[in-house]
Amino acid sequence: MYTFGKVWRVVWTDGRELPKDAEPRWYGYSVGKWVDDYTLVVETTGMDERTWIDRAGRPHSSDLRVEERYHRVDRDHLELTVTINDPQMYTKPWVALDKLPFELQPPSFDVREMICSPSEFAEYNKLIGNPASDKGR
Repeated sequence: MYTFGKVWRVVWTDGRELPKDAEPRWYGYSVGKWVDDYTLVVETTGMDERTWIDRAGRPHSSDLRVEERYHRVDRDHLELTVTINDPQMYTKPWVALDKLPFELQPPSFDVREMICSPSEFAEYNKLIGNPASDKGR
């Protein structure tokens, strides 16, 4: 289980199968299994059709299946590959992320809190954001 933004997603690793007719959920229903000592494969189905595949707004149907493959390359590196399969919406499965690298941080690294409050969002837009128009500048 992981948490981000005070929401959670559960990945069952107790050997259960994906349900045949999963209740639609925002993050779907996920099961994971180790395929070798270094690779965890997570399969997800049952995503709520109101969600998007990505921030670009790519749609999906109730037939969407997502495979995440987490592979430990070596002591300091992890790779993530995500494959999208939705035969109602796309002509063939496609790889959304291919070997996205993660690197182990030094022991002195501190995970900073990330709060998305209206004041933080407004400050971000003022300093960094990309407005839709140049009006008011």
